[in-house]
Amino acid sequence: MAKKKKEVPLTGITVSKEEDFSGWYTELINKAELADIRYNIKGFVVYREWATITIRKMYRKYEDLLEKKGHLPLTMPSLIPESNFKLEAAHVEGFAPEVFWVTEAGSSGKLSERLALRPTSETALYKMYAMWIRSYKDLPYKRYLSCQVWRYEGKMTRPFFRGREFHWIESHNVFATMEGAMEQVKEDMETTYQMLQDECCIPIIFFQRPEWDKFAGAVHTYAADALMGSGKVLQLPSTHLLGQNFSKPFNVNFVDTDGKEKYGYQTCYGPAQSRNYGAMIAYLGDDKGLILPFDLAPIQIIVIPILFKGKEQPVLKKANEILERLKQNYSVKIDISDESVGSKFYYWELRGVPIRIEIGPKDLEKNQLVLVKRHDGEKVIVKEADLENIVEEIAQNYTKEIKEKSLMDFESQIECVYEKDAAIEAINNGKIVCCGFCSIDHDGERCAEVVEKEIGGEVRGKRVDEEKHEFATCLICGKPASCTIYIARSY
Repeated sequence: MAKKKKEVPLTGITVSKEEDFSGWYTELINKAELADIRYNIKGFVVYREWATITIRKMYRKYEDLLEKKGHLPLTMPSLIPESNFKLEAAHVEGFAPEVFWVTEAGSSGKLSERLALRPTSETALYKMYAMWIRSYKDLPYKRYLSCQVWRYEGKMTRPFFRGREFHWIESHNVFATMEGAMEQVKEDMETTYQMLQDECCIPIIFFQRPEWDKFAGAVHTYAADALMGSGKVLQLPSTHLLGQNFSKPFNVNFVDTDGKEKYGYQTCYGPAQSRNYGAMIAYLGDDKGLILPFDLAPIQIIVIPILFKGKEQPVLKKANEILERLKQNYSVKIDISDESVGSKFYYWELRGVPIRIEIGPKDLEKNQLVLVKRHDGEKVIVKEADLENIVEEIAQNYTKEIKEKSLMDFESQIECVYEKDAAIEAINNGKIVCCGFCSIDHDGERCAEVVEKEIGGEVRGKRVDEEKHEFATCLICGKPASCTIYIARSY
């Protein structure tokens, strides 16, 4: 029997997220006016007002959390001399294909040295760190940038998920020991869980990336993957243990307590706010549009006056009174447009406003208001005198309720397999494959190529948290398995 097509609201999103994730995501971005891809440079996207407000809120939360953990902000130039890149061979080799180069300036013509639009800031910052860090007393040295980076991305671009310009935070840190650096990597992972799971309600899992897929110049890379509704994973923040791979060529050293000069041990961490936003709206959204955590919504409460001819003024007066009562603590707006009430409901549901307050003539008579929660559609009739208390209760629990509903048990999305055919079937069903593997060092790279060509997924790495599954042999070559790894399709 043919599967019955899921009905979707005709006035909201017309594509079912479950049936066509890509079409749904595109329509959501267009109808909610989140981004515009018509800027005439390929891969460069205009972020519209509604998205920009939320992304700014995400920045503030991330920055506050980093500063509570001892990081201080910096502002760096966007151009990096080519000579800086050449100091770390693996780094320049890894990023050279993606760099945008500035070669001319004004009427003076060709520059004596090419300048890179920063793809990431290691080679800009560490030149400065070598001048700023002098003694063990300066360590740990923890700094961050809120900035944009540019990479000539060769894959298909998609607003927020993947582009050639993206908005992020970079944290760059120096420690006296490798142990101190590794503790920072663990702190970065904790920070990611605090922001992405607690604030943005995105379920993630951290993997140690295989050697062939680590950050160029890193000792190890640890990255958070989120499983989207499409069955593909999206890489979110990654943190990198750099060891002394950059401190030595950039001469980032310090005089230790024994009076000897030593090289620092470094880490870097890069949460891309534009991609985090894309993951959040894609994962939480439904067939009506956006669902947003309460603190991140541009407008938290929308007041809809329900007007009847000859009774407009008392209702509008009451709507304004509600606005005045709530605006000190929340972002509130009254919709007095000429659209129908139903159209107003759809409009604000599409944009993910957490609370809708309805007020009409009958509500005035009963001294009551109707409150509707966006994420579950629950309708609450509230006595006017209780308004502030009820709104506060909803506000305090709103994000928690989304998180409890949305945080996916990753175990239910993981399928343990022992044969390639089973892995292919699982990947085609949108699952994350768990299997034995010979090695995530370079010895396993040939098997990883087979995974990509024959299974249709990518080796994401091995779990950072407790591993519950063990395998005797590698799924691909049949040699003894040295680790358990996970395979998935990705954006």
